[in-house]
Parts: sequence; C-alpha cells; structure tokens
Amino acid sequence: MINNSRPECAFTTADFYYDLPEECIAQTPAEPRDSSRLLVLDRQSGQMGHHIFKDIVNFLKPGDVLVINDSKVIPARMYGVKEDSGIQIEVVLLKDRGLDVWETLVRPGRRCKPGTVIIFVNGILLATVTESTPEGNRLLHFEYDKSKDNFFSLLDRVGQMPLPPYITEKLKDRDRYQTVYAKERGSAAAPTAGLHFTPELLSKIEEMGVEIVRVMLHVGLGTFRPVKVDKVTEHVMHSEFISVTPEAAERINTAKKEGRRVICVGTTSCRTVESAADEQGIVQPVATETGIFIYPGYRFKVTDALITNFHLPESTLLMLVSALADRQTILNAYETAVKEGYRFFSFGDAMFIQ
Repeated sequence: MINNSRPECAFTTADFYYDLPEECIAQTPAEPRDSSRLLVLDRQSGQMGHHIFKDIVNFLKPGDVLVINDSKVIPARMYGVKEDSGIQIEVVLLKDRGLDVWETLVRPGRRCKPGTVIIFVNGILLATVTESTPEGNRLLHFEYDKSKDNFFSLLDRVGQMPLPPYITEKLKDRDRYQTVYAKERGSAAAPTAGLHFTPELLSKIEEMGVEIVRVMLHVGLGTFRPVKVDKVTEHVMHSEFISVTPEAAERINTAKKEGRRVICVGTTSCRTVESAADEQGIVQPVATETGIFIYPGYRFKVTDALITNFHLPESTLLMLVSALADRQTILNAYETAVKEGYRFFSFGDAMFIQ
C-alpha cells in the first residue's frame, strides 16, 4: 500500500453538493464514441468552451503525454443460488486475491456466512464463502473443471457487466462499457473518461506528435460508494491495484523534465501517476495497492491537465477535480453543463480541464 499524507481541507462533504435533474444522467453511450460533447475549462480563468469530443485534437499539442488506463472491465456481476435452499444470490467480483479466491460483494450478505456454497449455471462453477471482511465483503473460493475451462472464460459465459446503479437501461453491447484500448483484465467498473476515444481518434492524436502512455488501475466498486462522513478528511478510500511499468515511468518523467504537459485520461490515470510519484514528483515503477484520496489542498506532482466525465454530487471524484481546478470553478462549470444539457456520469459527456 502506498501511504499518502493527507492535507488539511476546510470543506465539508456538503460543500461538494450540486443539484442534478434525473434526466441529465446518461443511460446509453454516445454513438459514435467521439460524438459526445466536450466542455473545455480553463482552470485559471474559469472560462469555458463547448465542443464535440473529437475536437480534443484542437487542445492537444505535439510533445504532450496522454496517460491512459488500460484496465479491462470483467463481467463481474453474477447470479447463482444457494446450494442448501435455492435462494438467488447476487455476487459482484471486486478483487482477485489469487488461487481462485476473490473478494466479492454478495447480496443478500446475511444469508452467506462462511461455509455457504453458491452454485452457478447448473454447477459448472461453484463458490464457497471462506471469510467475511471487516467491510462486510465476502471472500469466495471458486471451483470448476480446470481441464475444460479457465476462470475468465467461464466468467464470460456466466457474468454480466457491472453497470453503476444509476444506469437502469440494459446495455445492448457489452463492449460499449469498455475502452477501445482495454487490455489488463480486472476492473469492476470502467475508467469511463476513456470511453470517448475511438481507434481513429487515437491514431490522429499520435500522428500529431502526442505520446500515449499506458498505466493501469483496476477500478473497484468503491468508486461509486458515497462519502458518508461530514468531514472530508475522515473518509477512508478503498484500495485498488495499480501498475506503472519502468518504460511508462521513464516517458512521463522525461516529459516533466522537458516541460511538456502530462494529461491524464480519467481520475484513475490521475490517481495512478500521483500514487506512483515520490515527493520530488518523479514517477516510480510500481505494482501495488493505492488508497490515495485527492481533495482540495492536495499538491499535484505529475498531472498538468485532465480529461474526465461529470461526477456524482459529494463524490470523491468531484473532490479530485475540485483539487485540480478549484471547487467553485468546478461547481460553476457543472451548473453551466446542467443548463446546457450535458449528459452526466459514466455514459455522459466529457470535460477537459487545462
């Protein structure tokens, strides 16, 4: 676990509330991906411009480094039945603990004490509850015929994409909750700022001299957990696995040394590079857990600009963007976005904070 000191914060959780009409919450993704809208925010002046996402090329310049999170969403939501009673059980995979053991969210949890066996798809996959965690999650040990299947191939048949609770429409194409550059399987939710990119747009960006650097953070469902404390600094973040290769660290460090911008695609890429950076702002190669919590008062060591979606009221992600751009500037931009009919949250429109 990377330890990050916590700066003082004068704000309460309620200071990050804004009013959002329900009709502003996007239920389906934009088609094509890069046809979503883009609000460009100058974080110094507070000035805003309204564009289409593919216009992002007009705000990038040769030498910029675009940091993307190539974690891949797994179909982490599964439905099975208790072996002894036939009662339906919902399981959401949160974290791979190794040796076919996963930390999971189980509903109804009170019916799943250690020793409970859950059956999936007529028994081709079984899970035994081995432990309850202090947070109320369950550790499940999965069993299957390893001579016929591997776990992820079974998961593709058994599982569903774990869409956030505010998306109520059925997803027609599961690849639309996946970035086009997703590679490393392990996320329980998509790094949604990356959903706006198409292969063609990425090629165009590279051709203009922008470097694209891959890092990885496996997104957990804690991303959607509300902040339940009044004092921001008392909130405890869930931990997530991150990875930065030596090559990625070197490319980011070279850009910073040469005065080139590091632009993070999404809060997950931002949290990854900020976690991996030492106090001098040098990004280190890592493969570890992070529980970094970024809120106003935080001093960014690596991130110069951010491409991100519009986040939930009173969420840790809204606090992160408010640390980069100033809380009132962000809230003003959000108020403008609501008035202008922008679409919010995972399948919604994007912001470029520069």
